Amino acid sequence: MPEPRPRSELRSSAEADLAFLRSIVDGGGRTPMTLAVCYLAGGLLYGVQCLFHAGQAFGLIRWPDLANLLFVVGISAAFLSILTWAILKDRKDGGTNRGPVAGRTLNAAFSATGMANTAVIIVFAVGAWRDQDFAIWLYYAAIVFALQAAAWYVAWTLKKKGWMLATALGGWVTAVALGVTVREPLIYLGICTVALFLLFALPGWILFNDARSKPA
Repeated sequence: MPEPRPRSELRSSAEADLAFLRSIVDGGGRTPMTLAVCYLAGGLLYGVQCLFHAGQAFGLIRWPDLANLLFVVGISAAFLSILTWAILKDRKDGGTNRGPVAGRTLNAAFSATGMANTAVIIVFAVGAWRDQDFAIWLYYAAIVFALQAAAWYVAWTLKKKGWMLATALGGWVTAVALGVTVREPLIYLGICTVALFLLFALPGWILFNDARSKPA
C-alpha cells in the first residue's frame, strides 16, 4: 500500500494543476509576430491601395497605366517583405507551436483561415478571367471577410476579449455588405477601405503590441 503524500506536496501539485488549467482558459502566451504583422501591414497597405483607387475613381489621381501598375505591385511587394521579416523573427524567437493549448489553437485557426483564403483567391480569379466578369472577382473579398469573422469568433471563444468579438461581428457585417454591393463600385470600395483599417489594421496593432510586450 503506497504511503500517503505529504499535505504540502498535495497542495503544491494542486496549485500547479490549477495554473495549467488557467493557462488553457486564459490563452496566455506570446502572440506570433507573423499573425500581428499580417493584419497590421495588410490592413494599412491595402487600405492605402483602396484609397488610391478611390482617388482614381473621383479623378484626383491621374497616373499613367505603368505608374498605376507599379504602385499596385509595390504594395504587394512591401507586404511580402514585411511578412518575410515577421516569419523569420518568429522562427528566431522559437516558433509558434509552443505555449498554452488555447494559444496554439488560435494560431491553428488563423493559419487554416489563411489556407482557405488562398483557395478562394484562386477560385474567384479563375472564374472572373474565364467569364470576363470583374464582379465575380469582387466576391472574393466578401468571402475573405466572412472567413476572418469565423476566425475571430474562435479567438473570442478562447480569450473572451471584447474587441475580438467586435472584430468578428464587424467582419460578418462587412462580408454581407460587400457581397450585395459588387455592382456598386464606389460603395463597395468605401466599405472595403473602412473595413481594412478597422478590422485588419486596428486588430493588427493590438496584436503587434501584444507580440512585442510578451516574451517568447
